[in-house]
Amino acid sequence: MNILESFDDKSPAVIEPGFPGGPFDGFPSAAVCCFMQDTIDRLLPELCEVPDRPLLRLPGTGAAVWPVEYKDSPVAFCRLPVGAPAASIALEGLYAANVQTTVVFGTCGVLRADIEDCSVIIPGSALRCEGTSFHYAPAADEISLNSEHLEEFKRILEGLSLPYYEGKVWTTDAVYRETRALAAKRRQQGCLCVDMECSALAAVSQFRKRDHFQFFCAADNLDAPEWDPRSLGRAGRHERKVNMVRAALELAVSVSAVR
Repeated sequence: MNILESFDDKSPAVIEPGFPGGPFDGFPSAAVCCFMQDTIDRLLPELCEVPDRPLLRLPGTGAAVWPVEYKDSPVAFCRLPVGAPAASIALEGLYAANVQTTVVFGTCGVLRADIEDCSVIIPGSALRCEGTSFHYAPAADEISLNSEHLEEFKRILEGLSLPYYEGKVWTTDAVYRETRALAAKRRQQGCLCVDMECSALAAVSQFRKRDHFQFFCAADNLDAPEWDPRSLGRAGRHERKVNMVRAALELAVSVSAVR
C-alpha cells in the first residue's frame, strides 16, 4: 500500500479524543483559534475577565482555552500550536469538548510580492504537502474549504475595511524545505501563500463533520531575491490585526447561531 493511502474510516481508533466527563454541557459551541501570540497577548485582557485563568487546557498539547463573550454570545478563544499534527490534536480537543464551529486564523508566507503585507487571504483549497490530512481524508493533492461561509465572511471583511485576496494555499510541514523551485511551482499551481496547518485542519473538521473556516494574515514574502520577513514576528498594524479578530468572532457567532 502507498504510504500516503493511510486513511482508514472502517475500523475504530485505538485512542479517541476526549476529556473525563466530557463533552461538557454549556461549553461554547463556537471557537476562534489564533496562531498569532502577539495578537493574543494584546487582546486577551480585553476579551476575557480573567486572562490568567483559562477555561481548560487541551489534552495532548496543553493549549489554553479562554471563555470570552462577543455580542452576548459565548465563544471559546484558543491559541493553536504551530504545525499540522499539534494543531490537529488541539482541534480534536475542542471538538471533544463540544465545539461545533471553529474559525481559525494566523500568519502565512506570501508567494506573490504584490499581496499587501498584513492583508487577509482566504483559501478556497489547500495543497496537501503535510502528512496529517491523509489520516483524515482519502489521498488527493488538494482539499477544498471555506465555500459555505465565504460570501458572509467577505461582507464582514468589507465592513471592517480589511483588504483580502482569494486563492489557494500550499500547506507544508517542512518550513525549511520551501525551496525556490517549489515556491515557483506552487505559484504556477495557483497558490497565493504557504502555511503549515490549513489542509490538515480542513480534513479534521470534515472528518468530524464540524463547521470550519480558516483565513490568513499575509506576512513574510517568499517572492523576492532574498526572504523578506515583512511583518512576521513584529509588532505593528495593531488595528488591522484587531479587526481580524473581530472578523473571526463575527463569523463564529453568526455560524453558530444558525447551526
